[in-house]
Amino acid sequence: MRPEHPQVYSSRKPFPVRPWIGDNIGMELLVYSADWCRDCREAKRFLTQHAIPYTEINIEKTPGAAEQVIANTGKRAIPQFVLDGKWIQPYRPGQGFLHDEMADLFGVSQP
Repeated sequence: MRPEHPQVYSSRKPFPVRPWIGDNIGMELLVYSADWCRDCREAKRFLTQHAIPYTEINIEKTPGAAEQVIANTGKRAIPQFVLDGKWIQPYRPGQGFLHDEMADLFGVSQP
C-alpha cells in the first residue's frame, strides 16, 4: 500500500539533463535508502554523477517503505533500485556498490 504523502527526494532536472544519457530519460527509477546507509550514499552518488534521474524513498521517513522493501526482496536490505517496476539490488554484501554492473545496466561508462 502506497502512503498518501511519501517523503521523497527527486533528483529529476528539467530536460535535457545530458544528451548522451538519452536512453535513461523517461524511465522510472526509485531508490530505497536511508541516511545512515553508506552503500545508499554511494548508489546516489553514482546516479548523480551519471545524471540518471531518480526518486529517493527513505525507509526511515516514509511510512510503509521498509515493509515494501521486505515484501519485495524478503529482507530489509538497502539500497534497492526499482527500475520500471523491477527490483534490483545494486550492491553485494562485503563488496559494496556494483559500479560496473550498474554502469552496464544504465548504459553509462565508468571512469
